[in-house]
Amino acid sequence: MTTRSTTASPDPAAQAAAATPAHRDRWVDALRAGSLLVVVLGHWLMVGLTPGGEITNALTEVPALQPLTWFLQVMPIFFLVGGVAHSYALESLDRRVAPGTPGRYATFFRGRAVRLLRPTLAFLALWVALGVVAHVTGLTARPGTVGRFARDALVGVPQLLWFVGIYLGACALAPVMRTFHERWGPYAAGLLAGAAVLVDVVRFNAVGLAGNLNFALVWLAFHQLGFLWRDDRLTPRVGWLMVVAGYAGMLVAVTVGPYPTSMVGLPGEPVSNMAPPTVALLAQGIGICGLAVVARPVMNRVLRRPRAWLVVVRAAPFAMTAFLWHLTALMVVLVTLWALGVEQPAVASWRWWLTRPLLFAVLLVVTAVVVAVFVRFDRGPRTASDVPTTAARRSDVAAALSAVLVFFGILMVSIVGVDVLGSRPVFFLLGEVTPVVGLGVLAAGLAVLPGASRAWWHRAAG
Repeated sequence: MTTRSTTASPDPAAQAAAATPAHRDRWVDALRAGSLLVVVLGHWLMVGLTPGGEITNALTEVPALQPLTWFLQVMPIFFLVGGVAHSYALESLDRRVAPGTPGRYATFFRGRAVRLLRPTLAFLALWVALGVVAHVTGLTARPGTVGRFARDALVGVPQLLWFVGIYLGACALAPVMRTFHERWGPYAAGLLAGAAVLVDVVRFNAVGLAGNLNFALVWLAFHQLGFLWRDDRLTPRVGWLMVVAGYAGMLVAVTVGPYPTSMVGLPGEPVSNMAPPTVALLAQGIGICGLAVVARPVMNRVLRRPRAWLVVVRAAPFAMTAFLWHLTALMVVLVTLWALGVEQPAVASWRWWLTRPLLFAVLLVVTAVVVAVFVRFDRGPRTASDVPTTAARRSDVAAALSAVLVFFGILMVSIVGVDVLGSRPVFFLLGEVTPVVGLGVLAAGLAVLPGASRAWWHRAAG
């Protein structure tokens, strides 16, 4: 006679939570996952659907909602947390590979790039395939709502990849930025912020194209704050100064300067605070990063409680996948609502507010299904110690070239979309590009990344 074992299978998340060292800065982990999830909820809140099936933006329809972005624009926090993570990764690499060793840079960048690009490539593979099917079947050429949905989706959904491209650029520059921090300390972030202000002065008074420099300066300024966080230089007192100075500067910028109220880009706006980033976004980012600094002591105490920390540990592995696929889930739900003839209430009406929780619940279910399918691609090396070193100087040069190509390739795709057969040209920096060009530049960057070919799909099927 056999007996069935009553021993429960181990819970990996619970085991990881229980094994977390007491000294770990748990608030950083919570901010990393939480900031992406706030972006997801913010996008879901902004999007509306007219009775005619046209996708609208709630912030454009009701400008009174735009101040919500002063607190929902949390990408500056993610870049701050990225600086913290890169600081830890570089310290880990220091223990294995001495500075100046050939292949050191390639080792660092490959580990970060593979981790970030694996889920991104899975996302692109599906959407490029959808674009091909939509074009071959004539869906994108159809007049009316169906064709508009298809065209909007193939351009609009991949727009979120701008974040992947910019963040990958910050990864590529992290070793240089840490050296900058070691030599200049808090002045490094100040110099980047000051340069961003100067760029805006030139942009709005002389050369508009100069504003593109702030794609680097503004986001790297937030990233630089992460090194200060890691060194415990961002005390609660400093945090309060950041909150007051940041939000005061933002209010001055949007009331006196040429900057819109919204901290996210809106269709039809002559100026966007996001593309390229402006001084207004810089100030708002300093303010909201200050709020994260102020909350740090309290939240670390809260997150030492087993249940609170377990929530973070369970959510963290799914945050990036949810970010990549949440607009896909949104399009599926919007198309379904339109097909069923479900009329959407007027934006900001009492019915609109009452139905948001129901809509969010449906979106969460659809997103969870998609995430369950694609989260396997968001697994792999998480630290520099998980990636073997490459002892060759030429590998560092190849990694740097790869970083440039992948950076521009992803940004191109985020602007032109994925309708490769439609070949819709869009202006990018100095000239017009198409989806084929963007994907080609991205593929070239992946091809020259040293040693990555063996790692792209490692553990993807696990």
